[in-house]
Amino acid sequence: MTIPAATFRETLGHYPTGVAVVTAIAEDGAPVGMVVGSFTSVSLDPPLVAFLPTKGSGSWARLSTAARWCVNVLAADQEDTCRRFASRAPDKFAGVSWTAAPGGSPILDGVVAWIECDPHDTVEGGDHWIVLGRVRDLGVCRRTLPLLFFQGGYGRFTPASLVAPGSPDVLHAVRLAEAVRDRIDALAATYGVDCAMLTKVGQEAVFVLTADHSPQAQRVCVGHRVPIVPPLGSVYLVDADEDEVARWLAAAPGQDEETIARLRANLATVRQRGYSLSLAQQGPTERMSLVSDYSEHGLPEHVRRFKQLIADTAQLYEPEIVDGGTYSLHSIVVPVPTPAGMPPIALRMANLPADTPAAVVRRWVEDLQATAAAAADHLGHLDQLPA
Repeated sequence: MTIPAATFRETLGHYPTGVAVVTAIAEDGAPVGMVVGSFTSVSLDPPLVAFLPTKGSGSWARLSTAARWCVNVLAADQEDTCRRFASRAPDKFAGVSWTAAPGGSPILDGVVAWIECDPHDTVEGGDHWIVLGRVRDLGVCRRTLPLLFFQGGYGRFTPASLVAPGSPDVLHAVRLAEAVRDRIDALAATYGVDCAMLTKVGQEAVFVLTADHSPQAQRVCVGHRVPIVPPLGSVYLVDADEDEVARWLAAAPGQDEETIARLRANLATVRQRGYSLSLAQQGPTERMSLVSDYSEHGLPEHVRRFKQLIADTAQLYEPEIVDGGTYSLHSIVVPVPTPAGMPPIALRMANLPADTPAAVVRRWVEDLQATAAAAADHLGHLDQLPA
C-alpha cells in the first residue's frame, strides 16, 4: 500500500511535537543551526537523546562535522527564531544572541532549556538519519511554555479562554466597559442589534463586553477572541505608523500586489471616514462557529479556516454608502479614541437588519461614534473606577 505524503503529514500532524534548534560550531569554526521537530529522549543509562534530520539537509551536512552539538528547546514566544533557523538565510545567526555551552556549542538566548551532546551514533531511517547524542551537560533557562508544532502551525496551545483574563490590556478594557455598559446596552436595545466592546491584544481582538438585542441566535461571548486578519482590525490602525501597518498586512491571507493594494485602500477609507463597515454574507455562514472554535481551542486548523473565511469575504469590507441606497450590513466598527500607551479599543455593532436605507446606516454610525466618544471621556478617570 502506498501512503500519500500529504495524508502522512496531515495524520501525524495531529500529534504535537516540541520545536528545537540544534546548534554547533562546525569544523570551519562558524556556528550552524537547524530546526527539528523530532527531538526526543532515548535513554537514562546512558543518557541519550536523538533527533532526525533529512538526508538532504545542507544544515545537517555542516552540523555533522562538529565535535558536539546542542539542542535548544524553543519557548512559545520564539516563533520568529524558529522561522529564522528554518529559512535559507545565508547567515542564520546574524542578529541572534547566544552564549557558549561548556563544550562550546551555541545556547540561544531566551530558550526554555538546552542539552549539549557528544555524537553517539547515526542510524539510517528511510529518508532521514536517526542521530543519537550522549548528553554531556544540560540546563533549564526559562520556566515557561515551550513552542509546539501542531496541525501545521506553531503555538503554545494553552486554551485561549484561560489566557485572555490574565492580560493587563484586557483587564483595563473590562473596567472601561463596565463604566459605559448602560449606554452600550441602551444603544443595542434601541436598534435591536448586538453591540460589543473589543480590545486589541497582540494580533487578536478580545470581546470584553457584549449587549445582545438582535433576534439572531448565534452571538459572540465575553472572552471570545478573533485573529486580526486583514481587512479585520483596520480601526486599530487609524493613527498607526507604517511599521505597524506592515505587520498588519503581513497577516493577510494573500500577499500579491493586488491584495495588498486593496487592503491599503480599505485602510485609507477607514482613516478618512473614521469607521469600518462590512456587508453581510449571502446565505448561511459559519463565522460565529469559527469564532467560538478559535476562542475555545485556538488550534492552527481554526486559524486557517478563519483566514480563509476572511479571504473569501474580503470584497464585503468598506462599501460606499450612497444616498438612496439600501444596505445589508454585517457590522459597523468605530475606534474609541485612546491616549498613547493605552490598549486600542473599538465598539462594534452587528447582526443589523437587512436592506437598511443609507440615512439609517449613517444614524447608526453617528450613535456608535457618540458612544465611543463617551467611552473615551471615561478613560482619564479609570484610576478612580472600582477595580
